[in-house]
Amino acid sequence: MSRGRAPAVLLGGGAALLLSFLWMPALLPVASRLLLLPRALLSMASGSPPSQPLPASGSSYVPGSVSAAFVTCPNEKVAKEIARAVVEKRLAACVNLIPQITSIYEWKGKIEEDSEVLMMIKTQSSLVPALTDFVRSVHPYEVAEVIALPVEQGNSPYLHWVRQVTESVSDSSTVLP
Repeated sequence: MSRGRAPAVLLGGGAALLLSFLWMPALLPVASRLLLLPRALLSMASGSPPSQPLPASGSSYVPGSVSAAFVTCPNEKVAKEIARAVVEKRLAACVNLIPQITSIYEWKGKIEEDSEVLMMIKTQSSLVPALTDFVRSVHPYEVAEVIALPVEQGNSPYLHWVRQVTESVSDSSTVLP
C-alpha cells in the first residue's frame, strides 16, 4: 500500500483509524499553511474588521509603527547631504547608505541604467509623509523615489530607540524643510 492511498480492502473495526493515519500526513501541510494566513486576511474572510495587532509579550512595540523608507540618489555626496538633514531634523533615527547599486528602469520611453546610492531610512511610520515631502524638496531628481515599508517585528530595543529619537517630530503637527 502506498502512503496516502486508502487500501482496497479494510478488515475489522480499525479501518477508520487506519484510514485517518494514512491521510493525516497529506492534511498536515494544508493545516500548517492555514495557520500562517495573516490575521487581517482571516478577519476579512469572517467579515469582521481587522483588529490592531497586539505587541509581543514583554514588548511595547506596536507592529508597523516604525518604517524602513528607501530613497535612491545619484551619488554619495547627495545621499550624505539628505541623510544628515533627515537625521538632524529628526525625520529619521538612522540612515544607511548602500553604495554602487545598479538601477534599471524606464524613463520617458527609454530603458535607462544608472549607478546610484540607496538610502535605507528608519523612521516612525507617522513621519513618512513629512519625510517624503522633505526628500522631494531637496532631491535633484525630477521624480524622487521614496517608498516605505512597515516594520512588523525586530529587535525591540532598537525599534523603541527609533521611536524615541523621532518622537519630538511626531508630536508636532508640521515639519518644515
